[in-house]
Amino acid sequence: MRPRSLRCTGTRFARRALLPALVAAAVTAPVQAADLLTIARDALQSNAELSSARSQTRSVEAGRDVQQADLLPQVDVSGNLTHNRQYETQQVDSRFSSGSGDDNYNGASLTLEATQALFDARNAREVEQSEREIDQQLYRLAATEQQVLIDVSSAYFEILRAYEVLEARRAQERAIGRQLEQAREQFEVGLIAITEVEEAQAAFDQARAERITAQSNLQVRFEALERLTGQRYASIDSLGDEIPIVAPTPSDRDQWVALAMQNNPQVLASQAGVEVSRSGVDIARAGRLPTVNAFANYNYADDDRDTLEGHTSASQVGVGVRMPLYTGGRTSASIRQNTYLLEASQYDFESQRRDTVQQVRSFYTQVSNDVSTVEARAQAIVSNQSALDATRAGYEVGTRNIVDVLNAEQNLYNAVADFASARYDYVINLLTLRQQSGTLNVPAVEEVNAWLDGGGVSFTLPENAESNDAVMDIGAPPRLEE
Repeated sequence: MRPRSLRCTGTRFARRALLPALVAAAVTAPVQAADLLTIARDALQSNAELSSARSQTRSVEAGRDVQQADLLPQVDVSGNLTHNRQYETQQVDSRFSSGSGDDNYNGASLTLEATQALFDARNAREVEQSEREIDQQLYRLAATEQQVLIDVSSAYFEILRAYEVLEARRAQERAIGRQLEQAREQFEVGLIAITEVEEAQAAFDQARAERITAQSNLQVRFEALERLTGQRYASIDSLGDEIPIVAPTPSDRDQWVALAMQNNPQVLASQAGVEVSRSGVDIARAGRLPTVNAFANYNYADDDRDTLEGHTSASQVGVGVRMPLYTGGRTSASIRQNTYLLEASQYDFESQRRDTVQQVRSFYTQVSNDVSTVEARAQAIVSNQSALDATRAGYEVGTRNIVDVLNAEQNLYNAVADFASARYDYVINLLTLRQQSGTLNVPAVEEVNAWLDGGGVSFTLPENAESNDAVMDIGAPPRLEE
């Protein structure tokens, strides 16, 4: 690890050189600045994508209960009330009967039936499939939670990156502005030509344009964070000067890959998807097996016909068996269909595995390189400051022109902005590496949150900005009915 003095030289210089711009741009926050951990917890509570994933998970869990219900006793009751009009034109022999054949009467019937599945392979396989679908959805939920954490962390540090770049651009504009004023004064007394004034003016206009772009970018970054949490933050904590920019631990890239294969929720969800598809094949094959049900029923009937008295009732208890002999090829086609789906899910799992391995290796390499990059960017600030001092000295004695000075000014502040970006690249890439390995969670965010120093980065929306609270209001959640 590099010496402490080298590690924070760039940051100390940047903050000392940019202090006037920081003071001019600071806006007093009405409340204490929010830190990364607070905003991450807000997102876990109110992020729309995560809330949707949680509702989907509860829906899949309820689907298991739907499938299990077919294996439990089923009890039905039905009844009828009828009014009957009967007309007869046949003659009735008086020796056997008397009275008219016409009749009007009311009837009532009641049927109570209970069934219990004794053997139903298809329904049993469907319950197994729903259990595996729950496992898959839980992994998807975990993946969504990790994605929310990395999105919030990235948005948070992108704000800080944009702010530090804006500081550099403001300081650059002020420095070149002073150089422009000096050039004008020298031209008025005849020390330099008008071309040098025009060169300084062009450099100042370019610096001003870069400052406007950086200011707009800061606003966009704040709004991106608001989208993730549904809340507006006027101020957030900044990243401290002393952060441990070291190589990732463990230091072996293959160990990170092994962690990902064990913990990455997207890999585990794809693997669970293979088991879901395998259950689909088992369900299709179960269509060739018999079903056995126990049943019991009771029937009661009564009417008010004049020629009849009393009521009728009957009951049954038994076992029913149903065996499919030929279904027009449906069962065989269903088996083929689900077999192909199983094959597709296996390829999907392999694709996800390869993609994760590649992502882990790439981000491990990036984080390792970021350590050296931050060190190099810090040294670049020192070198560009020395070059600027030397160029200014040469300009004063007439060996360098104003274009050389302006270029040196721009190089210095570009180095300051690049150093800031390199630090945030390291932090974001480190968190992304943890996400790809499946180890990104609230404690990991809390560890990075300890790197913040409590200094507030503020942003105030324009006075005519419209609130989006009405747009984001989805109303009360639906009431569940048992």
